[in-house]
Amino acid sequence: MPNKNNIEMLGKVKESIENSKGFFVIDYRGLTVKEAQDMRRALREVDSEMKVYKNNIVRIALAEEGLPDIGENLVGTCAYVFYANDPVDAAKAIKKKSDELKKIEFVAGIADGKGLDAAEAKAYADLLSRDELIAQLVYVMASPLRGIASVCAGPARGLVTALDAIAEQKKEAA
Repeated sequence: MPNKNNIEMLGKVKESIENSKGFFVIDYRGLTVKEAQDMRRALREVDSEMKVYKNNIVRIALAEEGLPDIGENLVGTCAYVFYANDPVDAAKAIKKKSDELKKIEFVAGIADGKGLDAAEAKAYADLLSRDELIAQLVYVMASPLRGIASVCAGPARGLVTALDAIAEQKKEAA
């Protein structure tokens, strides 16, 4: 007979999975309470949240939800960082705190419906965020327009330069 607490935790894990687009698994061994609070605060700023669940319960929830099996990676002190929007923002926040504290490591994750190992999960932190990609796209799209505007303005600029030269000559002659 399953333990009542485990059944409740399974429900919470499923709810976290359903309310997020994916998650990263991190090893948080050695974090103090204050460092964990700082980590949670940094994650909230990027629409993410860190939860600690029993690894076996998470394995069961993943199987029941039909998600990729990352169970072999769920060993030891794991925390689960669920993100609501962009996995890159969550990964960058984790990496920033990891570099700061030297205590957090990526273990695994699920992003875009695909199971990730530690290296793949960490690679998300090196990608450009959605906002950065949009800014680059706008720049790339605006570059040809800027060139066209410059070419179209060339004759008018030449005319203004010629008229200025004529005006200067008339001033000097007078």
